[in-house]
Amino acid sequence: MQGTNRTGTRGAWGVIVVVLLIGVHLVRGGAEELRAEGPPQPLAVAAPDGTRAAGTGPAPGSVPDPLPASPPVRVRVPAVRIDAPVTEVGLDADGWIEAPPPEDDHLTGWFTGAVTPGERGTAVVVGHVDTPRGRAVFYDLGALGKGHRVEIVRRDGRTAVFAVYGVEVVPKEDFPAERVYGDAGLPELRLITCGGTFTRETGYEGNVVVSARLVEVR
Repeated sequence: MQGTNRTGTRGAWGVIVVVLLIGVHLVRGGAEELRAEGPPQPLAVAAPDGTRAAGTGPAPGSVPDPLPASPPVRVRVPAVRIDAPVTEVGLDADGWIEAPPPEDDHLTGWFTGAVTPGERGTAVVVGHVDTPRGRAVFYDLGALGKGHRVEIVRRDGRTAVFAVYGVEVVPKEDFPAERVYGDAGLPELRLITCGGTFTRETGYEGNVVVSARLVEVR
């Protein structure tokens, strides 16, 4: 990816810089059949500061203190009726983020190269938009808007609640990794699935990226 330095990085962001230079291809093929009606796509980025980009969220305000590390076990997004288990995903042999197993289209994946949700930094949860059988867990992700809540149940029993401040489609082949994954100094979350234009030859050409910030701990 142009403009990204492979050296001088440490921690979760350092891992992401190295392995995501070519974008996020977590669902490389998309659906095998081109459907007349595709998944919802963001109409525009819903950033409260007027920008059209993820990673430029609201002022800190009353953001809760960061939590200690604890893996996520479930993700809930009430506005689009998502209530799904979370598994751990890493990198495949080609250096791309692994997608959850396609035979379980209701499963999401927490990328273990990033922080756990609620820690300081940017946590990443991915999921299929569809499979050859039809809609999958993150099919409606593009319908989210500013202020919608994302609840992450953690293994330690806490629930980290995030407020959405940005929704966008970004190109896979020119993925703005530093902007999407950069550490804003606060506990943040990215939900990612495939989106944008779909063709039989290349699948989905973009990624839907939902950006959210920690606002509550239960």
